[in-house]
Amino acid sequence: MISQVFILSSKGDHLIYKDFRGEAGKDAVNKFYEMVTALTGGQPPVVMKHKELHFVHIRQGGLYWVATTKADASPFTIIEFLNRLTALVKDYCGCLSEKSVQMNFALIYELLDEVVDFGYIQTTSTDILKNFIQTEAVSSKPFSLFDLSNVGLFGADTQQNKVAPSAAATRPIVSSQGEQGGKNEIFVDVIERMSVVIGANGVLMKADIEGEIRVKCYMPSCSEMRIGLNEEFSIGKSQLSGYGAAVRVDECSFHQAVRLDEFDTYRILKVCPSQGEQTVMQYQLCDDLPTAPPFRLFPSIERDSGGRLLMYLKLRCDLPPKRSLPLLSLFSPSLFSSLSQELSSPDQSAELQPKNKAVHWEIPRFPGGAQLSALFKLEVSGLSAASLQEVGPVSLSFELPKYTSTGLQIRFLRLSPIQPGPSQRWVRYVTHSDSYTIRI
Repeated sequence: MISQVFILSSKGDHLIYKDFRGEAGKDAVNKFYEMVTALTGGQPPVVMKHKELHFVHIRQGGLYWVATTKADASPFTIIEFLNRLTALVKDYCGCLSEKSVQMNFALIYELLDEVVDFGYIQTTSTDILKNFIQTEAVSSKPFSLFDLSNVGLFGADTQQNKVAPSAAATRPIVSSQGEQGGKNEIFVDVIERMSVVIGANGVLMKADIEGEIRVKCYMPSCSEMRIGLNEEFSIGKSQLSGYGAAVRVDECSFHQAVRLDEFDTYRILKVCPSQGEQTVMQYQLCDDLPTAPPFRLFPSIERDSGGRLLMYLKLRCDLPPKRSLPLLSLFSPSLFSSLSQELSSPDQSAELQPKNKAVHWEIPRFPGGAQLSALFKLEVSGLSAASLQEVGPVSLSFELPKYTSTGLQIRFLRLSPIQPGPSQRWVRYVTHSDSYTIRI
């Protein structure tokens, strides 16, 4: 049983508060935020307790999604409920952000009324709820004339409108009249999160990849969707068969709605997509990257005659030359009191972050095959030979579009029956740096 559900901003502002059973007062909201902010170090625990009240929370969209209970309930059930609640809000409001929640608070309260009854979960199905939800979603993106930049002369198509914009899949799935919100579109995203540790000698020490195939459907009726994966796709140490590039993962799991009768032979997933977002497949690969890591760092740390710490970093991008990285952030923990810098191009920037005791080097664009460098001169009080050992490791944060580390590709995407009127199918690939650490 769930006693309360509330949503807080990262600063502790109360955005949504719903009390289902009256077992705990509203002061529980402030108590939860005090407990979270009082913790130091890494991520706070997902489950916390104050007297007889249990707090279960997740972080999505920079917000705290919290449920409380006094019953002896399974925390995994409540975590799953919160994850499904965030998916519902994303389906009906378009995106997860503080502004979106504030603009659609009436819609979110209506969702909570339908999803939970006196603390008992009723349903989290988007298809069922759309028959009862009446409140109109408010888009947080205002109209701009710049959105018309991809329209050619006399409305003709241009090269730009052959690519789905980044915000194309962040609109509500249902309009206020109960009809399809926007165009008939379906998005299939292959998303991978990379965790890498590279030693000071450049040897790859650890590499984990967690990936998923996520489908978001804006079509009112689609009886079946067929997703074809690489023919040379294997799970575990099974023998590869086929003619394409070899792709191997260690573990793989599927959504309960996915039919696998053609998967073993033809590597085809069959699913009946409902309106909204769902993850049809999850997979993992450990310690066996099919390609080299995308970035290599060549560091040099020494002490000059003036007693300053000189840190020279040379970063190389091992992606193909036609690819480019939109933004890369690099953090290097070190002890310092002041910083002077020499960067290889004027569009780069670097700054001290005293709170994190780190140097933040930001690269706005990094083409594949290129090499960039930076020289940081740090003023360190009481610099000694032992101080040189305290520098590092270096952490990289990036997002690689049109790229998968495992090599997983979508061969085809077929819908049946054929949709009436114009419809579009989009396939997108992206790799995130969950943790990319290089020791120096």
